Amino acid sequence: MVFARRFTVMSREWCHLCHDMLALLEPLALELGWSVEVFDVDADPALEAKWNELVPVLLVGDQVLCHYHLDEAVVREYCSSIAHRT
Repeated sequence: MVFARRFTVMSREWCHLCHDMLALLEPLALELGWSVEVFDVDADPALEAKWNELVPVLLVGDQVLCHYHLDEAVVREYCSSIAHRT
């Protein structure tokens, strides 16, 4: 099975916590060889309904790694566990 090494961030344009998370995540993702995809929840009513007050939310697939603040330890642990499975 090929695993896409992509972080997904549910975000808002005006959210300072979102900007903070992305600023910390982008260099970490680069270091780990992962990409980052950002979705603005305000642009999609379904995303807004699902994630509303939890943004920013960092996901890999459907799994939530953290929200509000980047938990670098959790991200590194998750990526390490993926590396051992592939």
